[in-house]
Amino acid sequence: MRNRMSLIHRYESNGFRIVLDINSGSVHLVDQVAYDVLPCLEEGKTEEEILSALSGRYSKEEITSSLSELEQLKSQGMLFTRDIYENIIDEFTKNRQTVVKALCLHIAHDCNLACRYCFAEEGEYHGRRAMMSLETGKKALDFLIRESGARKNLEVDFFGGEPLMNWEVVKELVRYGRSREEETGKRFRFTLTTNGVLLNDEVMEFANREMGNVVLSCDGRKEVHDFMRPFRNGKGSFDLVMPKFQKLAEMRQQDRYYIRGTFTHYNTDFAKDVLALADLGFKQISVEPVVAPADADYAIREEDVPFIEEQYDLLAREMIRREKEGRGFNFFHFMIDLTGGPCVYKRLSGCGSGTEYLAVTPWGDLYPCHQFVGEEQFLMGNVDEGVTALGLRDKFAKCNVYSKPECRDCFSRFYCSGGCAANSYHFSGDVNGNYEIGCRLQRKRVECAIMVKAALAG
Repeated sequence: MRNRMSLIHRYESNGFRIVLDINSGSVHLVDQVAYDVLPCLEEGKTEEEILSALSGRYSKEEITSSLSELEQLKSQGMLFTRDIYENIIDEFTKNRQTVVKALCLHIAHDCNLACRYCFAEEGEYHGRRAMMSLETGKKALDFLIRESGARKNLEVDFFGGEPLMNWEVVKELVRYGRSREEETGKRFRFTLTTNGVLLNDEVMEFANREMGNVVLSCDGRKEVHDFMRPFRNGKGSFDLVMPKFQKLAEMRQQDRYYIRGTFTHYNTDFAKDVLALADLGFKQISVEPVVAPADADYAIREEDVPFIEEQYDLLAREMIRREKEGRGFNFFHFMIDLTGGPCVYKRLSGCGSGTEYLAVTPWGDLYPCHQFVGEEQFLMGNVDEGVTALGLRDKFAKCNVYSKPECRDCFSRFYCSGGCAANSYHFSGDVNGNYEIGCRLQRKRVECAIMVKAALAG
């Protein structure tokens, strides 16, 4: 058995034989001979050993020709490339000067829905219902400006609960942010996440003018959405929010938004939900697996994973078909850039939670991200004093793909950058751990994303 890190990942999907060079990000579509030669090369076998191992299946000429082509790719830095960053990660994290570039403003710790899977407990986040005041919001924006260093572009997400329950403060904070742009040389990109219940023409017009992105929460098919996202009286919300979502998507020319759903144990056939949203006219779609305690009735279970993987395959094939018919759409988890290779910075810095990205509660407390809000051991400071838990900040600064042992031999590590720190903590007790079901689904999504790119490029 090899004890070194894998350098390539090979798999078959939808009739393609695909090889990913993990460290460079190069993708190759190969024939059967090369597909079978590659593992021999990775094991370090000589040409004679490869000829002996494969002589019963291919001719000598076929094998030697394939070896020649593969060696050429290797010499061009497109195959069996080494990771040149692994040995510098300690020095990078030690000398890394981080600045805050994004805030998730919990503008409302309250919600007008009672979603069954809500980690925020109907917006309360393990605490009390509350609305962010304009004063606290301004302090948060001032903190971001102050802590962003020389960075010009800053991001602020209005989050909840349901942020439209505090709409007047949202508007005033956008105006305040815009008023500070010229004097500070900064530029704010605001985003809004909403369940749509309070969405109206005024909100849409303001959002289309000021919001760089709008996230619309919907779980797909009416019966799925209504079961998982009801009002507190149990009545479903689909019929109320769907026409509004369709209108907003059209007003934004099917761009700068995405409709985001969550699938659970109750709808592991989630591809139907993605396609239902596409059939309703949406072009930017994200439907993601729920992350829930193992004892939750809606939690995705180990036995669900093979079927979910099949759903990703089914969805990928259908997306290819629709794209070729001129009615394609984007699926968030299949959107990866294969032209530039894995992002070097994300490879070294991870998701940025706790360092570059922070969440702000209605009363101004700072947490590493929205999924840690309310867990007091992750309280990092407040908008008045800034980050005071420096040890905690340093821990998150060192959280990356190299700090997680389970990532070492995972081919998709440079696309997820080690995954979500909150999920890692909640399932392993350590931000440097992992969430195995999430990792398995991530690997499948990367495989499907590459296959879709290959199919549409041909």
